[in-house]
Amino acid sequence: MAEERKKTAKKKPTRRRKDPRPLSAADLDYFKERLLEKRREIFQNVFEIEGETLKKSRLDASGDLSSMPIHMADLGTDNYEQEFALGLMDSERKILHEIDDALNRIAEGTYGICEGTGEPIPKARLEAQPWARYCVEYARMVEEGRIEGV
Repeated sequence: MAEERKKTAKKKPTRRRKDPRPLSAADLDYFKERLLEKRREIFQNVFEIEGETLKKSRLDASGDLSSMPIHMADLGTDNYEQEFALGLMDSERKILHEIDDALNRIAEGTYGICEGTGEPIPKARLEAQPWARYCVEYARMVEEGRIEGV
């Protein structure tokens, strides 16, 4: 009788994997252009930050032409502004690296596929963050430390 149940038991449906290339050629061209546009924007931001904050002397920045010694509080403010600018530039450089990686994935044909699950990344996520390498669920697990990111 146990054998009969095994024979008549329904098989569990196998989970179908979605097409690993969910994006059309037009989609890939669109996202490539968005990535290149964002890359140009970041280069411009970094150039402006360098010009405004890091290359100016104290006299240039304040317009102060006197030769009086600078107050310690002013030095602290200047140092804070430079550290803040350096932090912004570091963040921008990290995004540039992610953008370059995304452009490489487009060239390799793996763009839009989660590197953690192998499933397609929804277009809405790519619209919000075109350099995304993970789907939202997997990225959340990486951020929470449940999975080690690449």
